[in-house]
This record gives sequence, C-alpha cells and structure tokens, in this order.
Amino acid sequence: MPTSGFRKIALALGLCLGVLTGCPYGFAGGGLPSHVRTVAVLPFDNETTSPELQRELFELMRRELQGRLGLREAGEARADAVIRGTIRRYETDVPIGYSADPAQATSARRKLQISVDVEIVDQTTGRMLWERKGLTADADYAERAEVQGRRQAIERLVRDMVEGAQSQW
Repeated sequence: MPTSGFRKIALALGLCLGVLTGCPYGFAGGGLPSHVRTVAVLPFDNETTSPELQRELFELMRRELQGRLGLREAGEARADAVIRGTIRRYETDVPIGYSADPAQATSARRKLQISVDVEIVDQTTGRMLWERKGLTADADYAERAEVQGRRQAIERLVRDMVEGAQSQW
C-alpha cells in the first residue's frame, strides 16, 4: 500500500475514532465555543429614521439566533455571549422596474436596502467571536408593500448572521 493511501486511511480512522469517543470538537451551539450556552441579544442602535426597524430586527434575531444556534436567552450580565450592533442605513423606494403601459404612471417594483454592523462577543474570554461591518441585505417589493420588503431584508440579515456565527468552528 502506498504511503499516501495509508495516511488517508489512518486519518479517516482517526476522525471516526474522535467522533465515537466524544472528541471535544463539536457542533453544539452552532460554530460557537462549547462553553457558550447562553446569549443576550441587545437591541441594535438605530441610526435611521425608521423606528420600527429596530424592533423588527431585534425580535427576529432573538428567535432565530437562539433557535438555530441552540442557545438559551439570558440577561446581558449573565450571558456567555452578547450580540450587539448598529443599524447604519435603511434606504427605501429605489425604483427598479416600471410598467410598460404608458397609461400607468407608477413603478411596479421597488428595492430597499438595510446595512448593519454586528458583533458577537464571548463574555467569558472577552474575545470577539464574529464581527461584520457593513453587513447589507436588500429586497425587492411591490409598490406600497414596503413592510414585506423590509421583512425579507431583515430575514436575510439574520440568516447571514447565523451563518457567520456557525462558520466560526
């Protein structure tokens, strides 16, 4: 058997053995360190003129980050990790599509964009677990349906935050 083939088999056996014997590397809590079991999601500072944006983002983050990362909610003083950030930009009514009918003067589709800075900090070690400046999500929406577009963009932001946290293992 060639040496490289032996190494591949040994590596595969080692990985299997590690999994079977409870190797300390795992996927609990997403990609966060194993001691991070609780999280405090703080309302983001809001630098936009849209006050409902802060509440909507906060509520979805609490539900999704805790549920999808397997973390329990805790107060900031008692949490293993803290998620905080700033809503930097919220732009709406960017026209992206128009009706071909000259009798119809309104645009058919619009676009909105939300940009945030976010960080997840391990309060035990003080280490930054994940950080993203200028995390941006956009959504297209039908005219007069800004609420649905905002909801889509917020869902995309939170999905990207979860994936970012999971990528840290």
